[in-house]
Amino acid sequence: MALEYPEDLKYTDSHEYARVEGDTVTIGISAFAIDQLGDIVFLELPAVGDAVEKGASFGTVESVKAVEDLKSPVTGTVMEANAEMVDAPEKLVDDPYIKGWLLKVQVDDLNDLEDTLSAEVYRSRVEGE
Repeated sequence: MALEYPEDLKYTDSHEYARVEGDTVTIGISAFAIDQLGDIVFLELPAVGDAVEKGASFGTVESVKAVEDLKSPVTGTVMEANAEMVDAPEKLVDDPYIKGWLLKVQVDDLNDLEDTLSAEVYRSRVEGE
């Protein structure tokens, strides 16, 4: 199956993505990361109102293979967490970019995203792995 990397997203080396909508950033994990993890069995996310910090862990995703920290590409405040994915984390594989988002964060500074990767650069990095 060919993995998708939507062009409108920014990607991190730790396989999170960011979709910018004004001063809100929607964060999720890439199709590549989900594919590598295999069957996802547990997802832990912060609560609405919690602070997240660029580069710091904001939760974990657990599969039958591994437990991975989720790292925030931005510093800000959690406006929304995707309860549907927490309740049924196996659904992340179905649609990681639209329905499978994890957090919506009110960003302190959009310059946090300056070191993220374009879809093209991210694709070349992960497909070269």
